[in-house]
Amino acid sequence: MNGNIYDIRRKGIIGFLILSVIVVGVFLFYSDNLVKDLSDQERERMQIWADATREIINLGSTDNGESPGNFDFLLSIIERNRTIPVLITDDSGEIIMQRNFSLPDAVDSLALFGLTPANKRFLAEKLETLRTTTNVIDIDMGDRGKQHLYYEDSKVLKSLSFYPYVQILVLLAFVLIVYYAVSSTKRAEQNKVWVGLSKETAHQLGTPISSLMAWMELLPESGVSREIVTEMDKDVKRLSTIASRFSKIGSKPSMETADINDVVAHSSEYMSSRISSRINLTFSPNPQPLFVSISVPLTEWVMENLIKNAVDAMEGSGDISISIHEEKKRAVIDITDTGKGIAKKHQKAIFNPGFTTKSRGWGLGLTLTKRIVEEYHEGLIYVKKSEIGSGTTFTIELPASNPHAYS
Repeated sequence: MNGNIYDIRRKGIIGFLILSVIVVGVFLFYSDNLVKDLSDQERERMQIWADATREIINLGSTDNGESPGNFDFLLSIIERNRTIPVLITDDSGEIIMQRNFSLPDAVDSLALFGLTPANKRFLAEKLETLRTTTNVIDIDMGDRGKQHLYYEDSKVLKSLSFYPYVQILVLLAFVLIVYYAVSSTKRAEQNKVWVGLSKETAHQLGTPISSLMAWMELLPESGVSREIVTEMDKDVKRLSTIASRFSKIGSKPSMETADINDVVAHSSEYMSSRISSRINLTFSPNPQPLFVSISVPLTEWVMENLIKNAVDAMEGSGDISISIHEEKKRAVIDITDTGKGIAKKHQKAIFNPGFTTKSRGWGLGLTLTKRIVEEYHEGLIYVKKSEIGSGTTFTIELPASNPHAYS
């Protein structure tokens, strides 16, 4: 399996996000038009309210024989507004009428007579706010100048303005919950597969390794050279170590406090004798002992995996440098190679199961490495930097221990 499946998934996620943005955009556009229509309707109602107010004032100030029915009709228009807060001021800016505001001190009158100081301050602040909006209608009173009607959006309009965003937040929360549930289920299934595969591998290796160990004891008696037997014995023990590592996957490994300098040095020495002489592997330990709580066999496995990856990336020749330093009570291990580098789009995907850029790779090494570092050792592993054609630096961070606590 190669990285194509992850490229497809990444493109699928981008496509889904684009589709989601389009859907949300259409929804917001429709909601915005709905809010605009309702706002226009409220302004029309306020215009009618302003016209009725002007006519009532005119009827009250002139004796032109208008029938009382007209006055009652105009007054009913005023009374029917029970939802939109309204302020009316004269040309000098003095408030002469209010309606539908939730005043600090309750009053029955629409006018300002008898208002408490708290109410007057409240209305004055409302007026200053409303002057910064477009919710104002000028009322031409003829010879008496002009009055100005300021109004707030109704509670329905305010609620409708926020409703689309509330829906989006609810939808987003729902999607995140579903995504988390699906991801958790998928991760749990993957863990079961990893554990089952690892333990089955260890079990399958156990029988032939035991048989090989028995044969190793018989080889000297059959006249096989002691040197050959010694080298074969090293390889059999190596297979036993590999089987032991697989058996530890899925169960909590035994942890011990060790100097990370010694563990990494041992892994580096082991690998340096098994890689091409054209590859220069150097190791720079921390100047002082740096103790960490680790599973030594699994940590050596991590280092061997990363060194093998670096060797493969350089295709036969180059430099590998490993350095250790302490930073913020953490042991930091940098593994740098001069290989072909990793494309930026793949720098996170390389830890996914099955992802590989190698024609014959399985894409399991870095996945196991990440699991060992982050799940068993509560550390971090990531690509610190990488440039195509220049090389890559992997970084491991492990919590440092207090050596005096174990002395």
